[in-house]
Amino acid sequence: MSAIPVSPWATGAWRLPLLVGVLAGLPAAWAWPLEVGGWRAAGIIAGWLGLGLWAASLLLVVRGVRLSAWLGGLARMYRWHHGLAGLLYPLLLSHPLLLAADLLDEGAPVAWSLLSPLEQGWAVWSGWLALATLALGLALALQPGLAYRRWRAWHAGLVVPLLLAVLHLQALGLRQLLLGLPVLAAGLLLWRYLGSDCGWGAHPAEVVAVEHPQAAMIEATLRPMVGAAPFPMARPGQFVLLAFGHGAGFAGCGEFHPFTLSEVAAGGDWRVAIKAMGPCSAHLQGLQAGVPLRIQGPFGEFLGHAGTAPAWWFAGGVGITPFLARLRAPQALAATRLVYFSRSADAVAYRDELSVLVEGHPGFSWQLVVAQPGDDLAEHLPTADALAGQDCYLCGPPAWMAQVRAELRERGVPKHRIFFERFEFR
Repeated sequence: MSAIPVSPWATGAWRLPLLVGVLAGLPAAWAWPLEVGGWRAAGIIAGWLGLGLWAASLLLVVRGVRLSAWLGGLARMYRWHHGLAGLLYPLLLSHPLLLAADLLDEGAPVAWSLLSPLEQGWAVWSGWLALATLALGLALALQPGLAYRRWRAWHAGLVVPLLLAVLHLQALGLRQLLLGLPVLAAGLLLWRYLGSDCGWGAHPAEVVAVEHPQAAMIEATLRPMVGAAPFPMARPGQFVLLAFGHGAGFAGCGEFHPFTLSEVAAGGDWRVAIKAMGPCSAHLQGLQAGVPLRIQGPFGEFLGHAGTAPAWWFAGGVGITPFLARLRAPQALAATRLVYFSRSADAVAYRDELSVLVEGHPGFSWQLVVAQPGDDLAEHLPTADALAGQDCYLCGPPAWMAQVRAELRERGVPKHRIFFERFEFR
């Protein structure tokens, strides 16, 4: 989501960089090489900084509702996770190279002897194996178009370089407090696997109704399982991760996938809209009442301030979902204009309901725009005068959002007034 136009100290945006800085800086400060200098000191610091960033990057993939809210949302945490992954490996790789550079004054053979596993034994073997397996795991996990299950498997395999890092430190004789850093990283990875991927911390629920607002799209009503705790507090614009189980005539895939809440009902039920856009979502078009599921969340900060001031909403296809949840909420809505993009006038979800919701929100209006992927959207967007001083909220396919954002910026809308949420779960 774009930054909110107030001080970072007021929004809590400082918490994430502070947390990363503490996790990366404390080990380096603890291991500060007071008795050495030059390239050797730089190599030692680089190694501990890399390990600290590794631990921080793993903390940022833990899907805790309170943790994600405190750090600014899952989307922000995942962006930082990806950025740290690109930074930590060069730091770790520079660790042995800088140590060897410190010995170049004594000759290249002496410097090479520090890097050679054949001359240094298991301590160096374990270090190089940790670097090699980490590089292999990152390269495989970042392959474009990699199937989700295979991507998850490669990510889980990154625990191997962590264990090798522990062995490397032990072989070097480091058994004090600093050894706890890679152990902490491994624990975070285990926490993520058990709590998120296995769903140990998920809420048990069931599907109580399934509607079909349009072809290749369903809307499911979810309710806590009998005897289970009520759903946690949720807001329009947030999303949840759902893993559907098996019911009579329906076999769930059992994997967690993100879906935006289309309604947070007063009675405690949740509703989600699911459009057939991939293998899992296409399979879910056969979902039936009575199917059990597990829920993680809610997550997200999108629409956190929507409705309190005049604004423009831009929805692309199934991106109407979070806006629909806000319109269905009983809270009053300030003057808001929705531009709803669809590929076909005959396949507009919730057309009739939107017409009814206009009557319930006097300040709300909407218009339908029929456009195909790749069409020029400029002629369908408001003028610069109409957008002046207005917040703009976007939800839809990534390429469409990028195009709309570019057009809004051309019309003079500042970045801090453009709100969106990008879901990057790999």
